[in-house]
Amino acid sequence: MSVDPRALLPAALLACLLAAAVATDVRSRRIPNRLVLAGMLAGLALQGLVTPGAGLFSEPFGALGLLKAGAGLALGLALLLPMYALGAMGAGDAKLLAMVGTFLGPLDILGAGLASIVAGGLLSLGVALYQGSLRKVSGNVRQMVLGSVLRGMSGGSARIDAPLAATGQLPYAVAIACGTVSYLLLTRYFGWSLL
Repeated sequence: MSVDPRALLPAALLACLLAAAVATDVRSRRIPNRLVLAGMLAGLALQGLVTPGAGLFSEPFGALGLLKAGAGLALGLALLLPMYALGAMGAGDAKLLAMVGTFLGPLDILGAGLASIVAGGLLSLGVALYQGSLRKVSGNVRQMVLGSVLRGMSGGSARIDAPLAATGQLPYAVAIACGTVSYLLLTRYFGWSLL
């Protein structure tokens, strides 16, 4: 499949934003708000200024418009907000997926978000296998989920508590970047239909 050369600018911009988010998340376990805000503004600007079309990464190339960019932002945030509310991930991760939503729009952010969640699970398993801590990780997951469910059923907070014996944390920007790039490559370059 040939790529419209006009899609290279949005692709390069999104790739740079994701790379910067990964670098800061790996280094400091934080994703700066100014990076996410700049990315959201860039995505909204592209969707508002580029000639209308099927999307910044679709054929025919063109913007989805501000309304769909806003819907992509809201859906990207909504996908990871429950995990943030439960304490399973940071707010920066949810905001990063919302930023990606301004570039992709509502339909594609759903696919990229689901691909990011799958990537996060696979990366976590890979890290646990590499570190030899898979048994400890599975025990922690069981303990956290069971505790959360039991507290929620008894009328308490369903917030997920940190395990007593931590096994490390995955900088989730890595999963979001891997999921987003994988989704775009599979659907745009290889022509797969994931949704």
